Amino acid sequence: MRNPSFNIDSLPALQDQPLSDFAQDMLSGMASKPRSIPPKYFYDGAGSALFDRICALPEYYPTRTELRILTDRAAEIANHIGPAAEIVEFGAGSLTKVRLLLDALEAPKRYLPIDISGEHLDGAVARLRADYPGLEVVPIVADYTRRFALPAPVVDGGRRVGFFPGSTLGNFSPEEALAFLKSAAQMLRGGGLLLGVDLIKDPALLHEAYNDAQGVTAAFNVNLLHRANAELGADFHPGNFAHAAFYNAPLQRIEMHLVSKRAHAVNLLGERFTFAEGETIHTENSHKFSIEGLRTLAVKAGFGIGPVWTDAERLFSVHWLPVATAQ
Repeated sequence: MRNPSFNIDSLPALQDQPLSDFAQDMLSGMASKPRSIPPKYFYDGAGSALFDRICALPEYYPTRTELRILTDRAAEIANHIGPAAEIVEFGAGSLTKVRLLLDALEAPKRYLPIDISGEHLDGAVARLRADYPGLEVVPIVADYTRRFALPAPVVDGGRRVGFFPGSTLGNFSPEEALAFLKSAAQMLRGGGLLLGVDLIKDPALLHEAYNDAQGVTAAFNVNLLHRANAELGADFHPGNFAHAAFYNAPLQRIEMHLVSKRAHAVNLLGERFTFAEGETIHTENSHKFSIEGLRTLAVKAGFGIGPVWTDAERLFSVHWLPVATAQ
């Protein structure tokens, strides 16, 4: 709950200049109890590079497991998508997984990667264009959790198909996940969504995945404070915070927090926020799904039920969700 005495518009030094979304969400999150920051702000240039390192860690099974599913099932997936498709990837990142689709698809017409980090997206798009010179690539720097515009579909193209890998859907609250899927169903009507989601599993495996021995996930978490210092002029001392990640079994989600090691204060955009020892900033949730639960959510959002592919250990799942033409 936000502090009722806090009002962003009252900041005297900032009345004549608009606040960025990051600034507004940081101020609101610091004024709330418990404190929280949306996980989309992890992904500046440094954060995106750290996440790429996380994906290669031995403890972090989701990336390699999803890549294996996409590799093994690429031909089947391509048959469901069809020829001359236009691929829209939400939260495109390094554009690694989409290459498996592009290699399997029959004459894809256009690829639209959407990502909040323009710096990271530009480099990835340049490499993709060099490797796929015949493919039209139209990068879109946007927050896909908010309303944004897509170009008109290509003339004489196939279906417009969404690609949302990495179990990023799990970062949303259940209400936000439903809202995103409803929006995607409208955007992709006549096509479908290829969706990767992490499955419920042994909590010990989840703990290892989010608490790696090299401390890369901890650095990724703490980088959020470095970003606030660099972009917003805050004076967070990252050494005052510890990384904490644990599985909340009743809510079926990993929670990631930054824990204050001692009582101290932080200045941010003209406001002073005090932290007690042990107080946390909640930085991420990563919900885990059952196949049946995901399908129920998808149908509620306006998708049909298509095939699902998993690895042999059923750690991860990739779903094909068709959308009816009339939405």
